[in-house]
Amino acid sequence: MYYGLAIVAFLITIIAQLIVKSNYKKYLEIKSSSALTGADIARKILDRNGLADVKVIMVNGLLSDHYNPGNKTVNLSQEVYSTKTITAASVAAHECGHAIQHKKGYAPLKFRTALVPLVNFSSYAGYFAIMIGAFASWLELIYLGILLECIILLFELVTLPVEFDASKRGLKELNNGFLSKDETSGAKKMLTSAAFTYVASVANTALQILRLILIFGNRRRD
Repeated sequence: MYYGLAIVAFLITIIAQLIVKSNYKKYLEIKSSSALTGADIARKILDRNGLADVKVIMVNGLLSDHYNPGNKTVNLSQEVYSTKTITAASVAAHECGHAIQHKKGYAPLKFRTALVPLVNFSSYAGYFAIMIGAFASWLELIYLGILLECIILLFELVTLPVEFDASKRGLKELNNGFLSKDETSGAKKMLTSAAFTYVASVANTALQILRLILIFGNRRRD
């Protein structure tokens, strides 16, 4: 059963990644009618939402796009930044959705940002606590490690409304003169598949935690 849970968690992650990469590539080959690059669209969305102080920057890496609230930058991968495709428009609008959330003080985003330092600590401390606890047969330390892993799960759960809301805001902007109705439908499919990766991440972490509880719970009974 323990191995079964690990396999299920692995398959969920792989399937989610395959789906998002497939849709990403599909719509990267379809030009948008606006003839605007992802960088152009991001700049226009930011400006019309009173976010002229947010910079649009090109970064390296595939699917490395993100909004950084610390330095107020929309960071777009090279393909998104420079191409005039539905994928570029979709991703750029989604990241601008995060910038709009930041400006409006969107509560789940603020909560997620506040959790980042604790999550960074938990991701390392939890792993080491479980490893050391298992080696020393110290169940209390193992359970502390599992509790720290639960903080990561909480972070991923909070991420869900943040990502779905950013896509909703982005699609609303794209509907306002950037994409046609059919193109917006494609953008929605792409962003929905991307959101599925976050759902998969929650399921993966929850299954891993359940697996640890079952393993060490049985050890305590033994």
